Amino acid sequence: MVNIDAILDSDRSGGVSLRPMMEKKIWGILREGKVPPDRRVAFTPDQCVQLKHDFDIELIIQPSVKRCFADADYLEAGVAVQEDLSSCDIILGIKEVPIPDLIPSKTYLFFSHTGKKQTYNRKLLQAILAKNIRLVDYEYLTDDRGDRVTAFGYHAGVVGAHNTLYAYGQRSGDFVLPRMRDLLDYEAAKAIYKSTVFPPLKVIVTGTGRVGRGAVDVLKDMGFKEVTPDQFLTIDGFDTPVYTVLSPHHYARRKDGGAFIKSEFYADPRPYESDLLPYLAQGDILINAILWKAGAPIFFTKEDMAQPTFKTLVIGDISCDIAPDGSIPSTLKASTIEEPVFGFNPATGMEIAPYQTEGIDMMTIDNLPSELPRDASRAFGDQLIQQVVSHLISGNDPMITRATIAENGQLTTKFSYLQDYVDGN
Repeated sequence: MVNIDAILDSDRSGGVSLRPMMEKKIWGILREGKVPPDRRVAFTPDQCVQLKHDFDIELIIQPSVKRCFADADYLEAGVAVQEDLSSCDIILGIKEVPIPDLIPSKTYLFFSHTGKKQTYNRKLLQAILAKNIRLVDYEYLTDDRGDRVTAFGYHAGVVGAHNTLYAYGQRSGDFVLPRMRDLLDYEAAKAIYKSTVFPPLKVIVTGTGRVGRGAVDVLKDMGFKEVTPDQFLTIDGFDTPVYTVLSPHHYARRKDGGAFIKSEFYADPRPYESDLLPYLAQGDILINAILWKAGAPIFFTKEDMAQPTFKTLVIGDISCDIAPDGSIPSTLKASTIEEPVFGFNPATGMEIAPYQTEGIDMMTIDNLPSELPRDASRAFGDQLIQQVVSHLISGNDPMITRATIAENGQLTTKFSYLQDYVDGN
């Protein structure tokens, strides 16, 4: 018996074959419209071909002169390049979509930056609800254990570490690194590292997650050697550049002198205070890659930075939590790809020009992966294909439900706490 949902195809020999009738899936890829422009993309040309082959998904991509992969690259891969995405069932971007570009009653995936009630995106979420859009936010895509499955953190660490060393080179004149944004990809950066002689610097890395791993991989490729926190503090001099990675029990201690308890620290860090100053008395560079939460101790004070024992002269705050809501009080603002470094004067607590003798240099770019867009896009697309796509096309899927902020003109139950934010309260 032939299923009525099958169609007949003539083959070359004149015979017939049976093929199941399947609903065609058409997905769109946005041109990034946020200012300043972002060069990343959800899927590379090769990944679009893979989606067609593995999932029978047709891709349509909006033309862009800013994207890290040219329109011609997509056309060569057989991907349609056109302005109109109205025929697409699902539309994917990276950063927030400009309100005028939102198409009503579609499913969108992008980083909306609304889940923490970011004031600057209130109107965006209001428009999404008004336009009956289903918003699936990458930030909240998690597996059954609650671990995120899509993120750009690793490449933030890569670019952040590179930029921090770039800043030190600019300040000291000991070596010269190009900007990561001016290189084709990370392989080009690695080739430069091999021909660069770094002095015996001592680098502190806080954080052991994706961001920290990215930073450490760069230091390794630069030829830095890892030492233990104890070695970092007790050995006076090294004949090679070194780094140490600090976990919370290295940089935080209980105020009452009790034992450090990891689960307690992550649940409620308020009983703890910073113990980072001994490392800052030894280290030349600090690369901060932690996930800060409210109540966590700041690493040091502005007054600490003015003391002669504070040796660290360059800080790469990849986390970029703006003071006072963060671990570093000199993170006065987010720097930019165009102007990556600013100076901080500990004596006045004010911003100054970078690379001044009296200042400490701050690298605080908050969209670091945009400087390495081809590598970052490729890795992100792989995460989507391996972890998300099958869930997205399966219908009512728990992973997608957990990440859905808005649907049918309303906030979902998980994100109902945003109602007062939407209402402007």
